[in-house]
Amino acid sequence: MKRYLAMLVTVLGLVGIVLGGVFIGLAFQKEAWMRNAAAQEKVTVGLTEEQIANGDVVDSQAKMQAAADIIREHRRSIAPTYNDLLAQSGGKYDPTNAKDLSYAQALNMENYLYLGVLGFGVTLLIKGIGAALIVSGIAFVVAGFLLFRLTKTAAA
Repeated sequence: MKRYLAMLVTVLGLVGIVLGGVFIGLAFQKEAWMRNAAAQEKVTVGLTEEQIANGDVVDSQAKMQAAADIIREHRRSIAPTYNDLLAQSGGKYDPTNAKDLSYAQALNMENYLYLGVLGFGVTLLIKGIGAALIVSGIAFVVAGFLLFRLTKTAAA
């Protein structure tokens, strides 16, 4: 029975190592996809003239956070809140009003960037979970091996 337990612990450890590797691989794949998608949008808000001249774009978590914060400041200069915008526009959103339209476009861009920040954060979390699974898996494999060795020496 102890030998079966040792094998079970070892197998569970190997499964943990494989799952951890899969989690990390998928997180890197999704992060690369997000960077590519963001680069295609060619957003440069918050970048210096030198960065823009070098072809740099907003394509990372930190850059997206900075750009979204700048856009939020600009949007709030139009109206501090959506209710304030409506109060200025007669109580109803008017897409033909340039102020209302600018506010809506800023809100859309701000949300896009904050979702990117969230996405990068989730990939970082998944990488951490994958690493924890690998470490736990290694511990299980070692424990299973030691348990197997103990059952062998106890039988002898």
